[in-house]
Amino acid sequence: MEEETYLKQLGASEVIARSELAGEPKALAKERWAGAIDSVGSRTLANILASTKYGGAVAACGLAAGMDLPASVAPFILRGVSLLGINSVHTRVERRRQAWERLARDLDRGKLAMMTKSIRLEDVPHAAEDILAGRIRGRLVVDIA
Repeated sequence: MEEETYLKQLGASEVIARSELAGEPKALAKERWAGAIDSVGSRTLANILASTKYGGAVAACGLAAGMDLPASVAPFILRGVSLLGINSVHTRVERRRQAWERLARDLDRGKLAMMTKSIRLEDVPHAAEDILAGRIRGRLVVDIA
């Protein structure tokens, strides 16, 4: 919550506490959002799915909290929620080019600069600890030179 001002500068309309999504998941929760992108996995992803509105979609692109998914099939069956897995490693070159062109056209470079920090390769272990502890804001770029 201490990052609320920063997140709103990036475009967030509402900021919720991380703890809201970290608890024991329910089969279904109050509908909150039409779609979401999750980079955490595990309980966070399960709670996001349980809170997704009828016909909504969730893209999962990370496993920072773990590979398990302690969820029910209820959001999928009763609300028609879709879970989409994102794996850019095997994406064809043409599709990647389309994505990069779209980012080059639509991304606010000022906001990107505001949320990006470069670190040295030798700083990665310490940065990993900070990421897991929730002390990192935005994205880190590792300079391997």
